[in-house]
Amino acid sequence: MTVPAHSRRHSGARPTAELLGRAGELRTIDAVLAGTDPPGPCLLLRGDPGAGKTALLDAAGARAVAAGARVLRAGGAPFEADIRFSALHQMLYADRDVAGRLPDDQRDALAHVFGRGGARDADQLVLATAVLALVQEIAAGRPLLLLADDVQWIDPASATVLGFLARRVGGTSARFLAAARTGTACLFDEMRLPEHIVGPLPAAAAVALLDSRHPGLPGVVRRRLLADAAGNPLALLELPGSLTDAQRSGQVALPQFLPLNNRLDATFAKGLAALPEPARALLLPAALDQEADLSVLRAAAGPHADVRDLAPARQAGLVTVDEAGDRLVFRHPLIRAAIVQLTSADERRRAHRALAEALAASPSGYRGTAPERRARHLAAAATSPDEAVARALDEVAQTAWGGRGGRPHGGAAGAVSALVRASELSERPHQRSRRLVEAAFLANVTGQLDRVPHLLHDAGQSTDTATGLVFAATAHLLTNGECDLNTAQALLAKALDSLGAESDGAEGWDAYGVLYALLFVSVYSGRAQPWNLLRVALERFDPAAVSALRLCYDAFADPAGPTRPVQRLDAAFEALSADPAPWQFIPLAYAAVQLDALGEYRHVCRRIIDRERDGGIVTVVIAGLLMLSVDSVAHGDWAEAEQLAKEALDAARTDGYHLLEGQIGCRLALIGALRGDLGRTRALTDDVARWTTQRGVGLTQALATQARAIAALGRRDYEDAYLQASRITPPGRPGVGVPDRWMVLDLVDAAVHLGHLDEARAHVEAARRARVAEVSSRIALQVAGAAALAAPDEEADRLYTEALATPEAKQWPFERSRIRLAYGEWLRRTRDTTAARLQLRQALECLDRLGARPWADRARNELRAAGVATSRAGASAALTPQERQIATLAATGLTNKQIGERLFLSHRTVGAHLHRAFPKLGVTSRAALAGALEAHPPGGG
Repeated sequence: MTVPAHSRRHSGARPTAELLGRAGELRTIDAVLAGTDPPGPCLLLRGDPGAGKTALLDAAGARAVAAGARVLRAGGAPFEADIRFSALHQMLYADRDVAGRLPDDQRDALAHVFGRGGARDADQLVLATAVLALVQEIAAGRPLLLLADDVQWIDPASATVLGFLARRVGGTSARFLAAARTGTACLFDEMRLPEHIVGPLPAAAAVALLDSRHPGLPGVVRRRLLADAAGNPLALLELPGSLTDAQRSGQVALPQFLPLNNRLDATFAKGLAALPEPARALLLPAALDQEADLSVLRAAAGPHADVRDLAPARQAGLVTVDEAGDRLVFRHPLIRAAIVQLTSADERRRAHRALAEALAASPSGYRGTAPERRARHLAAAATSPDEAVARALDEVAQTAWGGRGGRPHGGAAGAVSALVRASELSERPHQRSRRLVEAAFLANVTGQLDRVPHLLHDAGQSTDTATGLVFAATAHLLTNGECDLNTAQALLAKALDSLGAESDGAEGWDAYGVLYALLFVSVYSGRAQPWNLLRVALERFDPAAVSALRLCYDAFADPAGPTRPVQRLDAAFEALSADPAPWQFIPLAYAAVQLDALGEYRHVCRRIIDRERDGGIVTVVIAGLLMLSVDSVAHGDWAEAEQLAKEALDAARTDGYHLLEGQIGCRLALIGALRGDLGRTRALTDDVARWTTQRGVGLTQALATQARAIAALGRRDYEDAYLQASRITPPGRPGVGVPDRWMVLDLVDAAVHLGHLDEARAHVEAARRARVAEVSSRIALQVAGAAALAAPDEEADRLYTEALATPEAKQWPFERSRIRLAYGEWLRRTRDTTAARLQLRQALECLDRLGARPWADRARNELRAAGVATSRAGASAALTPQERQIATLAATGLTNKQIGERLFLSHRTVGAHLHRAFPKLGVTSRAALAGALEAHPPGGG
């Protein structure tokens, strides 16, 4: 889609592309052009400056021209507001000759509009009637659209006549469309025309607009721009250009208030300079601390400040008071930036100092985040090193990483800036160095990877440098960005050696930083050495202080061991605080996924993800979404799993987390393999193979191999499936590693179909000796199913029955259906056709519902062989009318959100309908919808 400028101004209509996020407004405009009631033949668009009202008028003009209409346009301007009839002159002057066809009195009245009038003014009603007659004459030949932009600045004489005209165009072939700013009084307020509010762009449209004009922005920059623009199209287009190259690239932190260029300043600073001094005195501290209540603002503004002084600012539409009546709310975030930009550095320092004093003195103000805010205000006011303030900023950072209750303003990303400022206020070099190293570590996990090398460089080296954390920060960068786990492991080994002298125990940055980084290397390397390193390191700390990390270690390295990690999960999650640190939560979530138990704690995972979305720990968001996706795959909700994985993938790519990007790609490849989308699986796994081999990313390699094995099983290439599965879990040597523990059934399935019965049975026996089934009920089901597959005929019936009766088997629909399918095949082969049909029908129903097309086709073929006539799921006749309508729209390329807007449904409802429609049509992707719908017309077979 071509994205037009949302604030282009011009006097004539010209074609424009569809405006992002403005489908509702465009439908309303189409109704105006058609004269449909509501809104009828006239409409007033209202919206904030930069909201895109002019672009909507452009679109209306382009639509009218495309329909063969004539367009006449005028726009108000402050410098013409005192010139009578200036707007009418602008709109009608090109058709002044048409006035010659009118009666003499009307022609004489119009002479004033065209600047040719005599000394005596025409009667107002005569003039208005003459304009209406002129418009009717112009519209006699073809339809006419009258556009009036910025009517708040149109001269009163023109505004009166245009209002008269707008209320009477219903009897003509003319239409009237105007636009006005909210919060600005004008004559049109009294005319009671139908109105439509042009609000901020929806989130998805705002992202699309920003990315179309400024592609490739780092995630932390992109998120900040989206937040400050708050859906305003003009801000989205202009803000990036106000930043330096270093700021846009993410190498330098963005300032607290983004700079505004002339256009943005003129838009968002409008009316500020005209405010009385008492109002401005209250607005500056309000802009500097949006959480301050009115009592704090009064104290900061001075002894004579009064809330009533804000009346002019409220009348100008700059601020309102919240529902509680104790806090100012700015109409748009950039008004705060405009206020700050109008003040001098000395004024801002004085205001920061006054706010710090007011927060300290106010019992009501010094709650919640007030200590953190006071520290930031003191830091902003400081002009020389101040160790006390620097230590206060250290505490701000600890709340982001240490989970000590309350999240700092701006989240963990804001804590990086707090540490950088603390380094600037440090009185000694080693203090400065340590704070920069801490900032580098936090930058690693908050989407600021590009800043890490610069921060470490600025930290320098001294005898007191936090060497362990330097190694941890560097290892994290190598892990996340370069995916060089071998080098990262070597650095973390050095970091552990340095901890003995430097660490202040398990509460220190160094300890948690090193252990957390080592956990990531251990998980994704897929090798025993880093796990051993982590185990030895954990033994150096109080077990209670590192219990979450220890549980994660056990879940990966010894899941069936005597410590019984699956039985410790409930207590561990129960012990989590309401606001846990990432190093407390992530290890538990990883452990739960590996033990097939995250389903019970999804609500906790979602709560932490939501907490960290806005400027928090980005890696927690990405990893959390990935883990939820893995859990959804296991429980058979593949549509949700794909949606979660795609969201995680977008975040990982935007922020440069290539290691997680590879993991997510493998999960999407597995979903493709389960659905039979072999091309997608091959493309994703080939991409992973290109970069994992030399970097020590063993888990990613193994997951890619697992996806290939599942794809091979789906297409019945058992030789390739056996080869792929054997690379992960060698025959006769099943392991409890990842993903080994989940592949017993896969290897045995391939071996049995190849006739390697002895190897299959040996593998099952080895799995029993290794107690693999004790890891989770899902793996117990797989091992039981594998035993039945490999069993002699005299034992198979009993073992299949026992497998399907495995406790909690219903939780794992794909594995259960695979076993039913194999049971049905065995029953048919042994001539028990009636029992075979029962198992095969149940397997087919579930596999169709899942969208597991290769296995569903196999079940369907078996049913035919058992004498049951079947057709591919989803002959199009099985589609409900709404499913067909949604599938047809999806085939045109519309997103779920766009379809929902058209059909007045939520995007989740649209997704659910498509999830049901895909298997009915026998497709696994949107790209295949068009062909499937064409092949199965309504009522077809």
